[in-house]
Amino acid sequence: MRNLPLLLVPGLMCDHTVWEPLYPHISDMPTCTVVDHGPADSLEQMARQLLQDAPPQFLLAGHSMGARVVLEAWRLAPQRIAGVALLDTGYLPKSSGPAGEEEVRKRLNLLRIAQEQGVRVMAREWVQGMVHPDRLNDHALIERILTMFERKSADIFAKQIQALIHRPDGSAVLQSIHVPTLILCGQQDTWAPPAQHAAMQQLAPHATLALIDDAGHMAPMERPSHVAQAMQQWMAQCAVPTVG
Repeated sequence: MRNLPLLLVPGLMCDHTVWEPLYPHISDMPTCTVVDHGPADSLEQMARQLLQDAPPQFLLAGHSMGARVVLEAWRLAPQRIAGVALLDTGYLPKSSGPAGEEEVRKRLNLLRIAQEQGVRVMAREWVQGMVHPDRLNDHALIERILTMFERKSADIFAKQIQALIHRPDGSAVLQSIHVPTLILCGQQDTWAPPAQHAAMQQLAPHATLALIDDAGHMAPMERPSHVAQAMQQWMAQCAVPTVG
């Protein structure tokens, strides 16, 4: 059996920092590339960039906004993707009416903080609801998250917010995925809760649902060994037989 390359797609204002805690916990680690969205301001543009630089066939895992990019990549080039992992994410478009307006208001308020007070100040506000409450006093974890965000600019934040506000409905894409699929989230993810992931599993015909105890939205950083175990089981399902 041989392992296909694994592309890892980070979420809003995130980078390799989200994924690196998993590496020591995965035996027979495949070749990994962490995607950089650059200045892209739509999920489709992020997906097209990813596909332009990707090998002919690969596994694709995304976290948060990155998982929505994974869905767009599948929509554009399903024949190239041998496995899909969707972590701490969603699939529905922005709600219409007051709920959608409230989402936009909250996102734009964070953008205003980033523009006026700096990305680090914004990230300190953002992180409050993004990890398990018990981890808010884990200074090393919080500092890694704040430093990661600080590497991005307020302009990048604005572009990625626009991408999320105008996100497409991923329902039909989920229904079309015919390769091994992992759907995973932290049990205490209040931004993208377990019920949302259970609904995704119902849509995706080949999906396994993994819920990570004592973890919030940043599950790969909060409980890396548990997330790595689920991902290793998923990758084993995607392994390609060696010819000859």
